[in-house]
Amino acid sequence: MRNADMGYFKAGLKAALFAALAIGAGLLGTAQAQTLAALPTSLPNANIGLTPGAEARPIVAWVEFCQNYAAECAFNRAEPARITLTPAVWATIVSVNRRVNRQIRPVTDQEHWGRPDRWDLAEDGSGDCEDFQLLKRRLLAEAGLPRRAMRMTVVIDEKGEGHAVLTLITDRGDYVLDNKTSAITAWHETGYVFIKREGQDSLAWVSLGGASSPVTTANR
Repeated sequence: MRNADMGYFKAGLKAALFAALAIGAGLLGTAQAQTLAALPTSLPNANIGLTPGAEARPIVAWVEFCQNYAAECAFNRAEPARITLTPAVWATIVSVNRRVNRQIRPVTDQEHWGRPDRWDLAEDGSGDCEDFQLLKRRLLAEAGLPRRAMRMTVVIDEKGEGHAVLTLITDRGDYVLDNKTSAITAWHETGYVFIKREGQDSLAWVSLGGASSPVTTANR
């Protein structure tokens, strides 16, 4: 994607965000977007959120990404550790998730760059799973959501393969943004096994202990 095209793309995304904030989640329609009412008002204690464990080694491609995009990896402990979900915030999350999933062409890093793993912001309009999520996080941060509450996360997917998602840590539990679906799902309903994610208290990553979604466990 050329620089001018990327500018139009981001301008369109920002316009969509402001429109979503203006009309609220209730006017988006159930066929096109989830609403706040679709979120559980409470979750059993075991499912409120993932429990971070010991410090974990970050992905090598993440380290390289941070060297190239230092601002995306900046850590601000003064930011809120959780997102407070309101109709406007939820509408913004839904809008960004759907728009990025629709606009970016999925392609493996091997096909794209001739290497097994590279993380970036899909500036040319194509990307792997992590590139979708990194772009979503940038756009959500630009819309005012705390970056500290949006953590890149490594999972094992339904095929038994490594996969990257974006975990939103909210006052209603941990929710997952994924390029495989535009539905925003509570972590324990994804069917994934959670390996590790960025930490909330430092730049280090943390282990999630191979936490299995109950859906995964039930399917075994």
